[in-house]
Amino acid sequence: MKINKWTLGLAAVGLVSLAPALLAQTAAQQQVPLLTSLSATTISGYVDTSAVWNPGTGNANPAPYAFNAGKQDGFNLDAVDIKLSKPLEEGKWSAGYVAELSYGTDAQGIDAGAYPIRQAYVDLGIPIGNGLEIKLGRFDNILGYETSDSMNDPNWTRSYGYSFEPTEHTGLLASYKFADWIGLQVGVANELTTSGAANSRNLPGTYQNEGKKAVLSLLTLTAPDSWGCLKGSALYGGFDIGQGAASASTEEWYVGATINTPLTGLSFGASWDSIQDVALVNPGTPATYAAGALVAAPTAAYGYDAGYFQSIAGYAQYVINDKAKVSARYEYANGTALSNLETANGTDGIPYGTLNKVMALTGTFEYDLWANVISRIEVRWDKNAGSGGYAFGGIGSGAAPTANNEILIAANVIYKF
Repeated sequence: MKINKWTLGLAAVGLVSLAPALLAQTAAQQQVPLLTSLSATTISGYVDTSAVWNPGTGNANPAPYAFNAGKQDGFNLDAVDIKLSKPLEEGKWSAGYVAELSYGTDAQGIDAGAYPIRQAYVDLGIPIGNGLEIKLGRFDNILGYETSDSMNDPNWTRSYGYSFEPTEHTGLLASYKFADWIGLQVGVANELTTSGAANSRNLPGTYQNEGKKAVLSLLTLTAPDSWGCLKGSALYGGFDIGQGAASASTEEWYVGATINTPLTGLSFGASWDSIQDVALVNPGTPATYAAGALVAAPTAAYGYDAGYFQSIAGYAQYVINDKAKVSARYEYANGTALSNLETANGTDGIPYGTLNKVMALTGTFEYDLWANVISRIEVRWDKNAGSGGYAFGGIGSGAAPTANNEILIAANVIYKF
């Protein structure tokens, strides 16, 4: 027997009564569409923890790469990530979604700390050609060699290249694979800068332009099976332009590669990031742009150079067996905007202009003893390669830096589900 909504409404407020058998039947009817909607939903995530030791004394000015500040000489809950998702079905009109919540110190840096929503988007599949995928909402950044999930990276600590890249965008992203070896992603977003507000349009100072949006792009070339030992190797090239954190216009170029080798388990990687900020002002206005950016001399009557940054990194990884692997990274980064990471990542005391060149060498050994657990030991050395004075160390909040080298020894344990 089917009960109409009016009868159910009267029963809910106690004006009529229904037999227990009818109530059970009604409950079962109501659960059918709910179970159908949830049947394809998957739950995944991880708990990311670490223990860090920095030999020596004085942690007032830790190296300003992403998520390093505040972890010195202690135990850390880096991130707790929970994702609900429904994948697309290939070859037909299909819809899915991702709703991902992230907590912890790293998570606050990823989602700008305003709230725990890392990703939340509707995923739409359109059966055109090889299949067009469209994401609408808040999604992960598409550029960069490293990701916001450390378990998917060769090393636990992040590169300076990753530290400068945005982590999330709110907008629309279209992905299309022309063939097995070539794919393209193109999108438009409110801004390039990660913001805690889902609908943020980061418009600093007087440079407000409600119609301005960011453009995102990434081209991927993948070596086919016919390339033998190189199959699966990939070359990436991307370009973003749009509203930045402390400028009216930010341009980012990215080139990356992963290369497999004839030796089973050995692979190499490389990345180049270049970011240029320009803080626009009205023609003829001599005022310096004041929003925390590193501002140099005016480049023209209408603009100021708000700093540049570039990073070159090389990666190597050797998979010993299904439990053990060794990874290494070398990075050199420079630019007038490098010291802006002091503000972005919460470090203290580094004056603007002090840190303009840095070199970092990282080695990671992973041995997974337990099922679903990633366990790593990592050693990292950061060196101030510039000539602007000390960049690291110092005792006490706000203390001046006292060293040009920083050593990190860390243990990282991640449970993934």
